[in-house]
Amino acid sequence: MKKFIRLSVLVSIIAMTTACKNRNETTVPETTPTTEQNETVSTSENTLEIESTDQMQYSTNELKTGVGTITLTLKHTGKMDKAVMGHNLIILKPGTDITAFTQKAALAKATDYIPESEKASIIAHTRLLGGGGGESDTIEFTISEPGTYDFLCSFPGHAALMKGKLVVE
Repeated sequence: MKKFIRLSVLVSIIAMTTACKNRNETTVPETTPTTEQNETVSTSENTLEIESTDQMQYSTNELKTGVGTITLTLKHTGKMDKAVMGHNLIILKPGTDITAFTQKAALAKATDYIPESEKASIIAHTRLLGGGGGESDTIEFTISEPGTYDFLCSFPGHAALMKGKLVVE
């Protein structure tokens, strides 16, 4: 019975986010992302910025930086409450099964969709943001090996659209 209730809640959340997304597509967005969706964002001194919107999108799907200590800021530009349209950014270790990770994350509401069982797969993550626009979170972490690292939003249903690559050179 608990599995049925969880599945029903998950389906309801996905339906709400889809309905909200479709509703927002008919209006002019209040904010414009600072970069095109497919444009690479690269800044000096290992400092990165990325935005999230009520349209379930990051402002870019590729970030570039160098090896070492990295400072990343996620800024939420949307207006919807985080209970309905919350966003975070999680950087995963290479080899992480993204599908399995997002399935576990969808059930981890108590920990803002950061599954305790998957902490070993996470390099770094922001807190869950939403509501009011302008909310942001800055994290600092170290990557010592060049490579390509997946990032995503773990809010239920969002990883299908809100994902990208962090390229460390």
